[in-house]
Order: sequence, then C-alpha cells, then structure tokens
Amino acid sequence: MGKGDLSPLPDKGRGRYILVIYESLLKYAHTDSWNRQLLHQYCLRYRVGIITFHRANQNSPPLLNLRGLPLLLRTNQALRDASVMSRSPLLHLTRAGTDRGPLPGDDWTTFTSNHSSYQAVVQARPRGEAPVGSGDNPVPGFSRGLQDTVVLDVGLFDGVQRVVFGHGLGYWLHRLLLVDAITYLTDRKLSLGLERHILVDIDDIFVGKEGTRMNTKDVKALLDTQNQLRSQITNFTFNLGFSGKFYHTGSEEEDDGDDLLLGSVLEFWWFPHMFSHMQPHLFNNLTSLQEHMMLNKDFALDHGIPVDQGYAVAPHHSGVYPVHLQLYETWRKVWDIRVTSTEEYPHLKPARYRKGFIHNDIMVLPRQTCGLFTHTIYYEDYPGGPEELDNSIMGGELFLTVLLNPISVFMTHLSNYGNDRLGLYTFLHLADFISTWTHLQLDTLPPLQLAQKYFALFPQQRQPLWQNPCDDKRHRDIWSKEKTCDRLPKFLVIGPQKTGTTALSLFLLMHPSISSSFSSTKTYEEVQFFNTNNYHLGIDWYMELFPLPSNVSSDFLFEKSSAYFPSEDAPRRAAALLPKAKILTVLINPSDRAYSWYQCLE
Repeated sequence: MGKGDLSPLPDKGRGRYILVIYESLLKYAHTDSWNRQLLHQYCLRYRVGIITFHRANQNSPPLLNLRGLPLLLRTNQALRDASVMSRSPLLHLTRAGTDRGPLPGDDWTTFTSNHSSYQAVVQARPRGEAPVGSGDNPVPGFSRGLQDTVVLDVGLFDGVQRVVFGHGLGYWLHRLLLVDAITYLTDRKLSLGLERHILVDIDDIFVGKEGTRMNTKDVKALLDTQNQLRSQITNFTFNLGFSGKFYHTGSEEEDDGDDLLLGSVLEFWWFPHMFSHMQPHLFNNLTSLQEHMMLNKDFALDHGIPVDQGYAVAPHHSGVYPVHLQLYETWRKVWDIRVTSTEEYPHLKPARYRKGFIHNDIMVLPRQTCGLFTHTIYYEDYPGGPEELDNSIMGGELFLTVLLNPISVFMTHLSNYGNDRLGLYTFLHLADFISTWTHLQLDTLPPLQLAQKYFALFPQQRQPLWQNPCDDKRHRDIWSKEKTCDRLPKFLVIGPQKTGTTALSLFLLMHPSISSSFSSTKTYEEVQFFNTNNYHLGIDWYMELFPLPSNVSSDFLFEKSSAYFPSEDAPRRAAALLPKAKILTVLINPSDRAYSWYQCLE
C-alpha cells in the first residue's frame, strides 16, 4: 500500500468509521509506515478499535514477530480444550468455560507477549497433551502448555485497542467472541443486548400419515419438555397449528394422542392452518376460501381450542409471500388475524437474514426452520448425518440464529415430536448450550406481543420490498397459477417532469407491439406505484393496471410515471420487482425545463 491508499477516514470533523476489521493480521502489520501511522492517529483521535485474524498456511514460519507490535506468533499448531477466561473484560454475551476436545484444523496460531497491554481471552493447549480443567483453573501441572489463541490489547502499548484471533470464523466460539469484540471496542454502541425472544410453532397438528404422528407417550413428553424448558426460557409455551379435517385419522394409539392434546388444550397456545391443509393461493374466490376457513373455526369451537390469539400460518407459506390478497382479507374476516409468519420474505439462506413486513395491517414475522422438516423424524437419518444436527445446535446455524436475532420464530412439525422426538431433542439441547456458553436471557411471548416488539425494534422493516415472484422457483410454486409476470412492464419511462415524457409515450404507443399501463382516475393518469403509497397496495394491484400481452415473446409493456426520476424510494423498489427492466429518461437543458414549469404554473 502506498500513500493515499486508505480512503479519507474523517468526515466533517467526525470519524467516518466506528471500527476497523482486518481479515489478515499480517496485512495489517505489514501496512507501510505512512498509512499505518495515519490509521493509528485516526484510532486514537476517534477511539476506534481494530479486530484482526491470523490464519496460518503451510508456508508460514513456525515463529513470527510482528513489526511494531510486541507479539510473537507460533503458527500451524494443533490444539485442544479452548478455555474462555472469566476475568477477560471482553466478555459480554460469552460465558467463561472450556470447549473440550480437539479444535478444528491444525493451522492455529497462538500469541506470546511480555507487555502488560495484552490479555488472554482464550487459551488452549497442544493436542498431544492431556485434557485440561475448566476456565481459569487448569489442572495443576499443565500450566506450561497453555497457549493464548485470542488476545485483547487494552491499549497500554500505543493507545490503540485490538482483539486478535489466532484462527478464522470457522470455529463457532470465535463467532460468539467476535460479537463481544465488536461490543467491547465500540463501547457498546454496536451491541445486541442480552434479551432473546423465541417462539416454537408446531405445524400440522392432526396432519400426517399413520405411523408418523404423536401417540400419548409423545404428548406426555411434549408436556414434560415444555415444563423443563420453562426453567431456561421464561414463559416457554409450544404454539400448535391445527388442521381439523385430519383429527382421528391415525392409528388407534395416534388417535389417543390427538385426544390427549385436546385434553391438554389450555397447556398450549393454538393457531389455525387451513382446515384440510390446502394452500390458500389455490382459492381465487373469497367466498370459497372463507367457507374453508370457517370449517376449521367450527372445529376449534367444537373442541374447546382458543380462537382469539390473532395469529395464523398458511400451509407451505402459500399466500403470505408472494402476497395473495384473498388470504389476508379472509384471515381478518374469519379469525381477526393480526400476525403471521413466513420463511419466504426474502427467500434467503442463511435463514437468519430474513426480514418482516406489514401488509393490509397484518404483521408478517420472519420464520426460521431450525433444520427440522416434515420428513426429518429419525436422528440417524438426519440429512448429512446426526452430527449435522448437533453441530447446528452447538455453535452452528441454529445457535447463530438465536445469537444474532433478538426475535426468532421457529417452524417445526407434528412429525418432529413423534418418532425420535427430534423437536424436543433440538430445543432442549439448544437451551442447554445457550445457558452454558452465553449470558443470553431467553423468553417466549405470544405472537401478537412478539410482533409488536419486533416492529418496535425494526421499524424500517414495516414497509415491504416487493420482489419478482417469477425470479424464484419457490415463489412461483406458492403463487396463484392465475397470475403471471407477463403483466409486469419490460421498461419504464421515469421522467423527469416537463421533459416531454408524455410525447415520448405517445410515440412509443404507435408501435403495434408496445402497450402501456391503463389510465386511472385514482392514480391521476400515471400509475405512480414505486414512489407513493400505491406501492403498499401490492403487486396484484400493480399488475391489474396492465393488459395481458397478445404475444409474450414480442410484445412490450411499459409504464410512464414522470415523478420516478427524483424519488428516493423508486429506484430500490423498481430494481427489486423489475430487475431486468430497461429505464428510459429524457434530459433537457435545465433552463428550458424551468421555463416549462413556469408556463405550467401560469
């Protein structure tokens, strides 16, 4: 790096960045003196810390001194028994303890320093040595073998605070400690807090073929586990989603399980699926959809199931996203639904990146799978092997979902609680792992309270960002077959105003293969979808303003809304729904445009 390689760090007298993260410790240490001095001056002036990692390779020397830092690196080590130091000021989410057994890989780096600025956060020992004790008190006689694998530089050496990791983020404990490092070095300005809210839905109650459902022993285990989990998750209650048509359609033992569930109805929370588990996007008639929902409500009333929770989930997420307007309208009319959840907005992996939105006054929460699906019923048959499930629970994807999301709604199925009872296994072990390794405070809230808290935490997510349903196979599968993306425009005329866009539209319409959106008195001729509250009416409303093309391959639909050009919302919204659309704009001399506006005002 040479002079000027670093972008300007200050902005209007304030620091532009709150934290600096170097993927490579050596790249940071070998930065030329001018840039390094500039960086350190910035860190000192604005109290900015540095996080960095060292990942050894086969060409790394066994011993390495860092230029400008009193650290000696020992590379390519195979280690075991990582112990988190209880006295480290870095710890916030992380609880001290020892992760017994070999650490992944044999390319670990450890650190030695004779300067008081460096404090051990994690220590481990060479893999060939005997196991250690826990925490800060290893078994007597083994202290010589302890090596520092994560160190905190508290700033006594040169005023700059740093956290240095001797491996990458492939090790689960480093991901947890990275969150704490960010919290510590930003004086908790970037902090997740300790509260985590967890809701576990059990879909498909009464649904499932004979031999896969819950019997009385399974239901008793469900009740026992719920009580056990309440010692670690405040107010923990399983949330059961039912389809009444399938009540008493299993074996005799499974039918007895159905009866025990209903005999314990007040021990759980309940929410409706569709009566026969049909996908609501298959209903395009409000009356028939309402009649089907009423069958489930009648079943609930006949069997004492509470019907006032205000929460529902559609089978297969059908109709929730992409939105099926009839579902939202019927939900409100039959069940007074105010909250639902889905995995499909946006359809991302890892699941923890999903978001919520509000549509038609119904709050939609992001839903997580936790790795259990309808046919995931036997431990030994878990996809990828049982170790995949255990790794997800113990520091992997499921653990990270809870760690990084203040609110998590987990989807499970009836079949996960019979057979090998993987649902019970998963959440018991997850709660135990979280309580062992973190200071997180877990609780469960009813769906309506949970949704209110979610959108209080994330008010920017209230507005949805509609995506093109035809760009995602999963979305096409749960979207009405009567709808087509062929009614979406292939290009937009975006303005600006008073530049001749109306004339351009008229010229375009002279071509026999080009059609525009319909005029509408409600939208003042132009659609004004992407830049106004019309956007919240949804893409069904938008598509209804376009004709069906006579020839999909050759015809072109377009929309002209001249106010899109200066809009801050329109570019992001249009890019999400119409990622392949062409954009046409007309630019003229600003003085000519100003004169045109003047004539309009006259």
